[in-house]
Amino acid sequence: MNQPNNITELKNVLEVALLTSHEPLSLDDMTRLFAERMERTTLRMLLDELKQDWATRTMELVQVASGYRFQAKVEYATHLARLSPDKQAKYSRAVMETLAIIAYRQPVTRGDIEEIRGVAVNPNVMRQLQERDWVDVVGQREVPGRPSLYATTKHFLDDLNLRSLAELPPMEDFAQQEIPLNLNL
Repeated sequence: MNQPNNITELKNVLEVALLTSHEPLSLDDMTRLFAERMERTTLRMLLDELKQDWATRTMELVQVASGYRFQAKVEYATHLARLSPDKQAKYSRAVMETLAIIAYRQPVTRGDIEEIRGVAVNPNVMRQLQERDWVDVVGQREVPGRPSLYATTKHFLDDLNLRSLAELPPMEDFAQQEIPLNLNL
């Protein structure tokens, strides 16, 4: 196929790339789809139009930390869950508390987490968060022993449908009510 030359063709190229990609696509990824230089403002305009085109359909175009992706709308989640009889991963309270501390206070060391939680961090908790690719080592604190500093990853943000940590609910909300965790797993 030749280089797309009208808006419909450009949107079709973006749409097929987004629908067939296993991972969110960044703006840089999408500009490589076209032989000729594509301005980011043009690309964003096309993505906005594509989002509008899909507004009344069963899927939606969303922006997450690592780029853009299509995903099923929330109202279809229970139906889709029936296709995959695998149970969603259940995370212990210790895992969720540790993840919350890392997300809200990053970068943190195991010592920081233990001080906040008041108990020792089980190595399996950190391993589970790293295997899930929600947490990673981002450096070492410049103190004796040089403990590892942990922070959340873009994959963590993607799974929670967030573009940045600024979109996390305010910490005060946790004291007032229990917030359901809507993970895109």
